[in-house]
Amino acid sequence: MTPSAQAASAVPGTARRLRPALMLGALLLAVPLAAAIDLAAGRALPPEATWRALTGGAVDPTAHHLVWQVRMPRVLVALGAGAALGLAGLVLQAALRNPLAAPEVTGVTPGAVLGAVAATGAGLADWASPAAVVVAALAGGCGGAALLWLLAGRTRSDPAQMAVHGVLVSAALSGSTAVTLLAAPGEIGSVVQWMVGTTEARTWRHWTLLWPWELLWGAVACLAAGPLMLLRCGEQVAEAAGLAPARTRGLALLCAVALTAGAVASVGALGFVGLVVPHAALALFGADLRVALPGAALAGAVAVCGADAVAQLASRAVTAWGAEHLSVPVGAVTTCVGAAVLLAVARRHAVEP
Repeated sequence: MTPSAQAASAVPGTARRLRPALMLGALLLAVPLAAAIDLAAGRALPPEATWRALTGGAVDPTAHHLVWQVRMPRVLVALGAGAALGLAGLVLQAALRNPLAAPEVTGVTPGAVLGAVAATGAGLADWASPAAVVVAALAGGCGGAALLWLLAGRTRSDPAQMAVHGVLVSAALSGSTAVTLLAAPGEIGSVVQWMVGTTEARTWRHWTLLWPWELLWGAVACLAAGPLMLLRCGEQVAEAAGLAPARTRGLALLCAVALTAGAVASVGALGFVGLVVPHAALALFGADLRVALPGAALAGAVAVCGADAVAQLASRAVTAWGAEHLSVPVGAVTTCVGAAVLLAVARRHAVEP
């Protein structure tokens, strides 16, 4: 082979090696961009006033309060919850070797929602909000995962059976949430946010409760990238490499539970984020989880923050039409977009020969 031919053949290989780094760089740039758009998208304050408040310009105290005490914690919570759900979804799919595994169908999200709804219905949110509701949601998410673990029994090593049991547990927990709402019908308005998913009324306390928890378990997830890659190759390959599949899967499930419970405790149940974002991360970064896991965290942060900006813009639009008190929740946006993406993917696979 001539030197020119060797150089030409080396170009595609170099491009493939550089692609993950370029994608990570693009997502790192997209995070502050999505945050800036989300900050400027809210009602009651134009973008130029938001910019002046951020840069220390001359603004009235109300504008300064809106930006720093209302919008900023909302944006940070959206970024943190999105990163956590993206990571949790990819960890679940790798651990269970199931591309359809997601927090919504493994008992974690329904359990966290049940905990938050029960705490709100019991009146804990009136005197200890949001800390009591966050703790209750974390307990509910861990309880849902524990119920799945007990129900699976000896079939824990079977990814397909784990997924089936996860759907059953999720259905049971969702039914329990409905019963809780029927028992306390006066609380429906205050707990619907946990069932749909919203960033409304997020405060700095939500952020200070969220980020240490998510940083800890996010680091655990990224450190487990190597064992998870072996686990995705099958239990025989993992055992041949000296890995204990059951122990590794248990740690991965615990990590996904913790990440999801923290996110749900902060923003409620955001549909399809933990299912769609991992697929996007694998498409962008490939099967190497050492890169795909941080990529999933960044992609989830951008997705939820962008969806929150869309929800705020939609709320401004309905306000212009006369519905001043109507607010579009971010969970409605993520659910609609996620469902559209899944339908498009399913249709494309259906028409392939």
